[in-house]
Amino acid sequence: MAEMIMKHLVHQAGRDADFVIDSAAAQRDAIGCGMHRGTRQILRHYNIPFTEHYARLATRADYSDYDLIICMDEENIEDMQYLFSGDGEGKIRKLLEYCGLSRDVADPWYTGNFEETYQDLMAGCTALLGKLS
Repeated sequence: MAEMIMKHLVHQAGRDADFVIDSAAAQRDAIGCGMHRGTRQILRHYNIPFTEHYARLATRADYSDYDLIICMDEENIEDMQYLFSGDGEGKIRKLLEYCGLSRDVADPWYTGNFEETYQDLMAGCTALLGKLS
């Protein structure tokens, strides 16, 4: 959901050429799975375009390939720091810190509340794009 929201915001800002936006899993449990129907429903509800997406596992190469590694929660940060053997360049960040919050993005896997997750992601992605502008 975060990938599609960020791509949408970047597109609306006319900055598609300035960004490469991708998402990757921190753990193997969802590898190869498509986007959850709840995610597709909420994106449709808010008229956010999306493409078919299948989870891939983050790789060590991602650290050098991207300027920022944005995580949704503390567990993701720990997983990324382990995968990348630390974060020497300070690239790993939690999304909601861009709107001044220290908490994790609400996870619909546990709550089923895709609206709450959407609101967190929209706030975080909007603030992140603002910082990058």
